[in-house]
Amino acid sequence: MDRRNFLRHSLLGAGALATGMPNLAMAQQAKDLGGLLGSPHIQAKAKRVIFLFQSGGPSQLETFDYKPMLDKRHGEELPAEVRGEQVLTGMSAQQSSFPLARSVYDFKQHGESGAWVSELLPHTAKIVDDLCIVRSMHTDSINHDPAITFMQSGFPIAGRPSIGAWVNYALGSDNPNLPPYIVMVSSNGGGQPLYARLWGNGFLPSIHQGVQFRGGAEPVLYLNNPQGVSTASRRDLFKHFKNLQDLQYQQWQDQEIQSRVAQYDMAERMQASIPDATDMSDEPDWVFDMYGPDSRIPGTYAANCLLARRLAERNVKFTQLFHQGWDQHDYLPGGIKNQCKNTDQASAALVQDLKQRGLLDDTLVVWGGEFGRTNYSQGKLTDTGYGRDHHPGCFTMWMAGAGVKPGVYGETDEFGYNIIKDPVHIHDFHATLLHLMGVNHEQLTYKYQGRRFRLTDVHGKIVKGILS
Repeated sequence: MDRRNFLRHSLLGAGALATGMPNLAMAQQAKDLGGLLGSPHIQAKAKRVIFLFQSGGPSQLETFDYKPMLDKRHGEELPAEVRGEQVLTGMSAQQSSFPLARSVYDFKQHGESGAWVSELLPHTAKIVDDLCIVRSMHTDSINHDPAITFMQSGFPIAGRPSIGAWVNYALGSDNPNLPPYIVMVSSNGGGQPLYARLWGNGFLPSIHQGVQFRGGAEPVLYLNNPQGVSTASRRDLFKHFKNLQDLQYQQWQDQEIQSRVAQYDMAERMQASIPDATDMSDEPDWVFDMYGPDSRIPGTYAANCLLARRLAERNVKFTQLFHQGWDQHDYLPGGIKNQCKNTDQASAALVQDLKQRGLLDDTLVVWGGEFGRTNYSQGKLTDTGYGRDHHPGCFTMWMAGAGVKPGVYGETDEFGYNIIKDPVHIHDFHATLLHLMGVNHEQLTYKYQGRRFRLTDVHGKIVKGILS
């Protein structure tokens, strides 16, 4: 057996925390071995990622992709040559008419880049010169579940590891007292359902799955000792539990046994680290003011953004926020206005806060959803009311921080329906994200059921045009 396979089967590779070692030694072992599955010759620009996932598909036409043509041709039919062979969802496929719908919200150019930003995003507009706005994203999936699964795992069918799990597997942890992959779901969101598999480990060892933090008195479920059970008693129980697991592992050589022990060990350390990370009583009033009033309410999107900054300070490798409610099939003007109100200030504050603390230079912040919205109205079009259906052909995401070049990348046609310059597929996005973290996406593989899998499957190219 060669060295690489030995390390993999013994669970000492890529982010695993081997049992029976002192905590600091375990962390160093994981960090030292992480590069074996990546590509050590790539210099990492990003030490950590914060992914602000906007579930439901934000409309690019009301946020970042200004189209004056829609103002001029509001109410006219979408030209057949523009639509082409684009598949429609079952929600608008039976429409006899596809009237173009202008945005009711104004756009203005901001910053030195002159990027167009909607009036719905006044706080984001102020940091536009820190953003790399990619207007030419596209995906293969037209419905929510496969599209979200595709964005999170590189494949539209459930079962593959999530992005954060791949990063954890490849690079390990920089902080032995906190999980390297942490997930938060906004408590004030609603809409399309989310599933734990979106931050799951798939076929990777379970130690690489995301750990969900929640708002309230108990951020991590079942972490505290049960009532009447002392820390010493629980530690003694874990000691005997570990001995039993070691005996079982000697018999079966199942790496999940070691994963389970490592997770118990991490949970014990988290009993001390989680209160420190999640207790915001030490944050001054001006920080809460910067993130907005909701940042004082645990579990809200704003509070989660502030917590993401605290986790970045503690070297958590991959933090992901999920915020639901961007699925506006009807009454879009009111719905998207509320969504932007709930997220704009906190998203911009996170970038500003990281920058002023010197963390943005090695932290990559990502904002975006699973697909875009159509330029035609779903349902009846009025002067003030309209909806937009799903559109995988083009949508907008932005990135800020480590290794990306501020500005606007990619371009859609004058109707905002097709990409005409510098398309970026989901696989390309994943390849670029891994590259920024110092990992070659073609070398990051895991053998499962006789085949070597990777996040980008057999696709993906690095988007060099956005690299600084």
